[in-house]
Amino acid sequence: MKASDVKAKTVDELKADLDQLGKEAFNLRFQRASGQLENTSRVRQVRRDIARIKTVLGERARKAG
Repeated sequence: MKASDVKAKTVDELKADLDQLGKEAFNLRFQRASGQLENTSRVRQVRRDIARIKTVLGERARKAG
């Protein structure tokens, strides 16, 4: 997910994506702990996507407030 993709979405879409990515991160942590994780780079990718979304949401909150 690119930063331009994140900035193009609405706040509701970003919150939905954030919720979905949070669940995926949780599942990836469980897979890593049980030794079933095949795509280890996905953990890093999900964490960075979450950070991008939180950054954009924070920027919009500061701009609105």
